[in-house]
Amino acid sequence: QVQLVESGGALVQAGGSLRLSCAASGRTFSSFAMGWFRQTPGKEREFVATITRTGGLTYYADSVKGRFTVSRDNAKNMVYLQMNSLKPEDTGVYYCAATQSATVVVHSTRYNYWGQGTQVTVAS
Repeated sequence: QVQLVESGGALVQAGGSLRLSCAASGRTFSSFAMGWFRQTPGKEREFVATITRTGGLTYYADSVKGRFTVSRDNAKNMVYLQMNSLKPEDTGVYYCAATQSATVVVHSTRYNYWGQGTQVTVAS
């Protein structure tokens, strides 16, 4: 088992920045690849970014590439999502998730553990 708790969501103006954090506890954090997803009412959960166990490889959705950066600190059991140049369409509840896959994973169904989410609202 691993428990995940997100934080850092807020209301921000378009063009602004936010950093989301996800704190993990439980089983060895470094054995999990981590992902960020987001969801808005009436829509399916959408892949945002993922990072492998050691942080050596990252992968992003096209919609956030060049604006968002995912990172992790295995010594602190933390994963981060730095979001720059935010747009109104980035609004949603952001979730971090963990999977024991050895590679990047973009499909939500392959993630075993999820946090409760943190709300990001980007005002135009």
